[in-house]
Amino acid sequence: MKIADVVKRKGDAVVTVGPEASVGELLGLLSEHGIGAVVVSGDGSAVDGIVSERDVVRHLHTDGPALLEVPVRQIMTAEVHTCTPEDSLEDMAAQMTDRRIRHVPVVVDGTLAAIVSIGDIVKTRIDVLQAERDQLRDYISQ
Repeated sequence: MKIADVVKRKGDAVVTVGPEASVGELLGLLSEHGIGAVVVSGDGSAVDGIVSERDVVRHLHTDGPALLEVPVRQIMTAEVHTCTPEDSLEDMAAQMTDRRIRHVPVVVDGTLAAIVSIGDIVKTRIDVLQAERDQLRDYISQ
């Protein structure tokens, strides 16, 4: 399977935040959309960075409540690992596990097209395995 299959199942909606938005605004977006990470993009199509709940927690420990007023660019991860729709689901699962990352933007020709989480990948893999199991059970019981 390919990342395109995951995106087809979950949709291609991506929540972005500008690099100058405050961490407080970021938290509002995370809460409003029920998500764990947001792509940082100045124009809504380029990937300038990514920021997650984990980034906020790590900085909150050192910066305290003043963190809420800090621009997202100060806590985002600027070196973002991305993928394409043609990338293998299995390869991406392995890379995400090895790199300990939970969210990967999907990029097509340099433009943000979607985002996949480790949860999306695991769900897709489980659905495929269950479908294969059902097919085998049906074949054996015939």
